[in-house]
Amino acid sequence: QVQLVESGGGLVQPGGSLRLSCTASGNSFSFNIMDWHRQAPGKEREFVAVIRSGGTTVYADSVKGRFTISREDAKNTAYLQMNSLKPEDTAIYYCRAFGNGRVYWGQGTQVTVSS
Repeated sequence: QVQLVESGGGLVQPGGSLRLSCTASGNSFSFNIMDWHRQAPGKEREFVAVIRSGGTTVYADSVKGRFTISREDAKNTAYLQMNSLKPEDTAIYYCRAFGNGRVYWGQGTQVTVSS
């Protein structure tokens, strides 16, 4: 059974940084696409960033220039480096992966940006 586990969330002050990790287990195949989404209280889940197997990346306008997505296939892990964090970045961050004809979601990790 394929599982995605996010880690690295927490409480950080505005202007600070966090690095989220998404580690997969149970897969015998590579993921074509890995991406991050987030959901703030009272809002719909929204796209944050995606990275394809060839390394191509796309970002939401709201995080462009501040967040960086990367992946390390040897470790079955994707990362989201978040810099210059703002209070509006507060949300639960979810990892998603596409592979073997299916889509997989992690359980999410809470990120809170507050002074």
